[in-house]
Amino acid sequence: MSDHSAAPVVPVEAFEPPYYVAVFTSVSTGDQSGYGETAARMEDLVKDVPGFLGMDHARTPGGLSITVGYFRDADALTEWRSNAEHRAAQKRGRGEWYRSYTLHVAKVERSHGFMRA
Repeated sequence: MSDHSAAPVVPVEAFEPPYYVAVFTSVSTGDQSGYGETAARMEDLVKDVPGFLGMDHARTPGGLSITVGYFRDADALTEWRSNAEHRAAQKRGRGEWYRSYTLHVAKVERSHGFMRA
């Protein structure tokens, strides 16, 4: 995803349930050519999906990456899943960028947050 190193690091806010999360966990291959540009494009594209609430992303030095997308409803998730550019990026990911991945989709029933003043 995009590099926001100048921005403060904060998690996506807690929303009023119910809403949905898509948790994408992956292990990358050594060849990441074109990945950064494609990830940035996907981040821009998903923001146009009505019902997209935000995303959190973390990566370990060993190549494990976790992205959590937050969506207001199942329709928003379906729209994102069926986006043609997203589908093409998924295909390229399986062919080039990922050694393995998992996707978990869940309905959030409870949510709260905390931020030190």
